[in-house]
Order: sequence, then C-alpha cells, then structure tokens
Amino acid sequence: MELDLFYELAVPAFAGRSERQVYDETLEEIALADQLGFGTVWLTEHHFMPEYAHGSAPDLVLAAAAQRTRRIRLGQGIVPLPYHHPLKVAERAATLDILSGGRLELGFGRGFSPKEYAAFGVRTEDSRSLVDEALEVLLLAFSESGPIRFQGRHFAFEDVAVRPRVVQTPHPPLWMAAVSPESFELAARLGIGVLAGPFKPWFMVKEDIARYRAAFTRYHGPLSGKTPRVGMTVGIFCLEDHAEARRCARRNITWFYRELLRLTTPLLTKLQGGYEYYRNFGSLTPLLKGTINLPVLEHLGMVVAGDAAHCRKALATYHQAGVDHLLCAVGAGASATELTRRSLVTLAEQVRPAVACAS
Repeated sequence: MELDLFYELAVPAFAGRSERQVYDETLEEIALADQLGFGTVWLTEHHFMPEYAHGSAPDLVLAAAAQRTRRIRLGQGIVPLPYHHPLKVAERAATLDILSGGRLELGFGRGFSPKEYAAFGVRTEDSRSLVDEALEVLLLAFSESGPIRFQGRHFAFEDVAVRPRVVQTPHPPLWMAAVSPESFELAARLGIGVLAGPFKPWFMVKEDIARYRAAFTRYHGPLSGKTPRVGMTVGIFCLEDHAEARRCARRNITWFYRELLRLTTPLLTKLQGGYEYYRNFGSLTPLLKGTINLPVLEHLGMVVAGDAAHCRKALATYHQAGVDHLLCAVGAGASATELTRRSLVTLAEQVRPAVACAS
C-alpha cells in the first residue's frame, strides 16, 4: 500500500492563515513529501466553498509543484468533467504531464455540489451522460496523434488535432471518483482505478472495494494485463507523542469532517438504500445528524490519530481490505504547517516502512 497525500487547500478562519500562506506552505509540504518518498499528492477541485476548499484550479498548483519536485506523482483528484469541455481537459492534462516529466495521475468524476452545477449552468440529470461522453473524447484525444472527430449528444467537433501530447503512453493512469455501488461497478468495467472517500464510512467503502475487485476480475480476468487500483482518503495525524497527535486531531481534523459531512450528508442519505449493511443493521441518518467528534470519526474508520504504533495498526486494516493507495489528509488543512511537516516525517520514517513491508 502506497502512502499518498490529499489536499483540499482549506483556509479555516480559526487557523489564522491567509490563502497565499496556505498555497505557499502546501507547496513546501509537497516538496518535503517528495524528499520523504510519498507516492502521489492529490488535489481536489471545488468551487464556492469558503474555508473548506479554496482549490478551484488544482492543475495550476500541481504545475507549480512539478517544478519543486522530482519523484512524487501528481494527482488530480478529481476533475469534475460536467463542468469542463473534454478537449480542454485533454490539453491541460497533457501540459501537466509534460511539465512533470510524465508524473500525472488523472482522476475524474461527476462532482457533488448543486451550487457548482447551478453556477456553471449544468443540469445534474445530465451528469452521467456528460461524464460518459467526456471520457470517450479524452481517450480519443490521448490515443490519436492526428486530427479527431466526435459526434455526441453534448459534444461535437470535426478535424481537431489536440496539442500538446501526453508523455505517458497510452495516457496517464486514470482514476474515477466512486461513491455509489454503481460507480464502482462502472470503474471495474472500464478497467480503471477508483478513488473513495473521504466522506463515506469505512464499512461502506470496504463493501464497495470487495464488489469492485470481484467485478474487475469478472470483466477482465487475470490475463488482461489490467490490475484493480483502489485509493481511499482518510484524515490522519501521526506524531511521536500520542496525546499531542490526538489533541491536534480533535480540533483540526474534526473541523474538516464537520464541514465535509455538512456538505455531503444529503448525498450519503440518498445512498443508504444501495447498501445491504443498512438493510441489516439500520440507517446511518441518526449518526450523521448527531455529534461529530474524534471517537465517532474513528469508529467510522474515517480518521487515524495517534503515535506511529497506533497508526501502523490502523492502516493495516485498510491494506488488508485491498486499499492500494491511502490518500492521507495530514492535518486536513487546518493544522499549522510546522505540525503537518512533523507528521509527514513521522509517517515517512516510522509508518511507511511497515506499510511497504506488508505490501
């Protein structure tokens, strides 16, 4: 299991950091993570979410990170395809792939915010068909060196030569944001990786992973050359001092999840009917409407906070269930960079070796 990083570029008022400071310190943390051997840094794209997420142009931030790093891979997690023309996505992805020397990981999905859909003039009922067509265009743009043409419901063009070209062949690794059971099934059919969380409890994601891996084998088999890939986001804070790590997480990571669940509870509530777990053991709604604190988040498997021994034990659970990439929201954007950097070092030096050996 690879340890990755995950950023929303949060600017909570109580933390006392400016936007510029958050951007500058994030780039410095990514450079440190590159030196420490983390696998990929993932940046989300969100719009109109003050304090919680100020990363509306993650590819620009990743381009800046590309010039400060040499090894760490750069993940867009994810590009909400309904908001963008796929030809522009292909051009910008290729540009980032060139600037990073072929280190791009390209995630895509539908997005989940009604406010974003309304502001960009996109109907939510078109989201699935928009993603389907956009993905078809992207694969066409990546695979053909000459002019391409496309005729669909949403996109139509003739004789278009997409430039620049991606460095990686046939294209950067593709990942799909998967929330519903149907999305995991679709990713398996397409033969691409899945990105889960951070707003779904572990018992839901664990069920999803099992379905995805079974479906992947059913669609592709052992001789296809394709392998299932699972990434999951978790809030994590790891320090040598167990009590200090939990004290920091109690304030900073709890804030992050309260904001996240406030935004996504309607989506989670809607999803409940699709999970056998709920039919057997009851509804998640009372829990989501209750108090969100560190013990609750740990019980849901969404947060890991403590010393290295505690974190090693907790991370083993995800690895054993088939998580290949653990996207670590270290400090969840609300911690001072000095604390985040200490946590990165502890994870790299005292946790990552054990995870690598287990793999």
